[in-house]
Amino acid sequence: MFSPNISNNGQLTHKIPVGISQCLLGDKVRFDGGHKHSKLCTEQLGQYFDYVPSCPELGAGLGVPRRTLRMVGDDQTQRIVETKDNRIDVTDALANYSAQRVKELDHLSGYIFMQKSPSCGVFRVKVYADNGYAQNSSAGIFANAFKEQHPLIPVEEEGRLHDPVLLENFLVRVFVYHHWRLFIQQGLTSKGLINFHQRIKYQLMAHSVKGYKETGKLLSDLKSRPLEDIAHDYIQLLMTHLEKRATKKTHTNTLLHIRGYFKGKLSAIEQQELTQVINDYRLGIVPLVVPITLLQHYTRKIGNDYIEQQLYLQPYPHNLGLRNGI
Repeated sequence: MFSPNISNNGQLTHKIPVGISQCLLGDKVRFDGGHKHSKLCTEQLGQYFDYVPSCPELGAGLGVPRRTLRMVGDDQTQRIVETKDNRIDVTDALANYSAQRVKELDHLSGYIFMQKSPSCGVFRVKVYADNGYAQNSSAGIFANAFKEQHPLIPVEEEGRLHDPVLLENFLVRVFVYHHWRLFIQQGLTSKGLINFHQRIKYQLMAHSVKGYKETGKLLSDLKSRPLEDIAHDYIQLLMTHLEKRATKKTHTNTLLHIRGYFKGKLSAIEQQELTQVINDYRLGIVPLVVPITLLQHYTRKIGNDYIEQQLYLQPYPHNLGLRNGI
C-alpha cells in the first residue's frame, strides 16, 4: 500500500521528526523537578517518531525547580506570572525564547504538547482574572507561537491522544504532512502533484467530502496559475479538512466508493461479503480494520494498482492497531 516511508512489512524506513514537550519524555524539567513521562509517546509512538524536545521555561532560563506559573489577563492580552506573586512577570522571557525556538522547528511534521501548561497547552489553558478566578481560556505562549509560525504542522496535546479517534486523526495528519514534505523535497511538478492527490483523495474523503471536492476542483486546471501557488493553496485546503474527524458515516461512504472499483471483478459471493462487512462496520458490529483488511485482500487478488496505492488503506504502520478501536 502507498506510503513513501513504510515498508512492505508495515515498518518505517526512517522516523518522522516530531516536536514534543520535554517533560513528556521523562526529563525532570517541571517546576517541581519532576516530569510527566508519557508511555504512549515514548513506547508506542516513539517507534515511529524522532522526537525534538523543548521546554520553554527551561529555555527561558527559569531553572528547575521554580515557582509555579499561570496565565492572567483578558480576551485581548495575557501575561505569564508567578502563581503566588503576580508582580513577577516572565512573559517577555518566555515570548523571546518562543519566538527564537519555533524558527528552528520548521523541519517537523507534528508536535505533541503538554496540556494545561501556560507555555505548552494548546487548548483551554486557564486565564485568571484579578480576582483570582479563571474567567476564560487560551493557548500557551509557546504553543501559540508555534502554531502561528507553522500553521500547517499538526499539533495535539498528550492528554487528548488517549482518545482513539483523536489519536488516529493526529497520526493521519502527521503522516500526510510528512508525505507532503518528502514530495516537495523531490521537486514540485504538475504530474507529481496530481499523483500525490490521487493517493491521498480517499483519506481526505473520509474526513471531508467538501474538502475532497474542493481539492479536486483546485487541481482541475494546473495551467490557470503558477504551480507553486496552486500547491500552496492545495496543502492549506488538505491540512484544514483533515482536521475534521472521520466518522462511521464518512468512513462508510469512503468504503462504498472504493467498493465500486471491484464491480465485475469479484464473484457474487465476494461482492456480497464485502457489502455485508461494510454494513457491519456502519452498524458498529465490527471495527474499521475489518472492511479495510478485506479491501486489502481483494485489492491484492485482482491487482488494482489505483486502489493499492491509496494511503487510506494504510495511512500509518498497521501494528499501531488504531483501526481496531474505531
